[in-house]
Amino acid sequence: VQLQASGGGLVQAGGSLRLSCAASGRTSSIADMAWFRQAPGKEREFVATISLSGGSTYYADSVRGRFTISRDNAKNTVYLQMNSLKPEDTAVYQCAADENSKGIIATLPLYDYWGQGTQVTVSS
Repeated sequence: VQLQASGGGLVQAGGSLRLSCAASGRTSSIADMAWFRQAPGKEREFVATISLSGGSTYYADSVRGRFTISRDNAKNTVYLQMNSLKPEDTAVYQCAADENSKGIIATLPLYDYWGQGTQVTVSS
């Protein structure tokens, strides 16, 4: 499975961006998908996760109410709609996928597959 993230860029505080992550290869094996981010000098941080059906989602406290994760299984793509962006959201955003449901460890960076990341920069 290969993951290709896109949609990052430079935006002013309060603005919005929509990230996409397209999966290719053995996509039928994918279950949960997620977004993580890593800011300079900081550890990788969980952002959001979504189940195979899309019926279950979970967010980090720092983004809940501002970000929305969704997926289109027909297009093998997961999205992250980011609204009310803040300078502290600046980071490289990576998508991840796993062949299993992650359950209580969905927030940990233990996914089978990772994309290359897309830069999001929020100016104040």
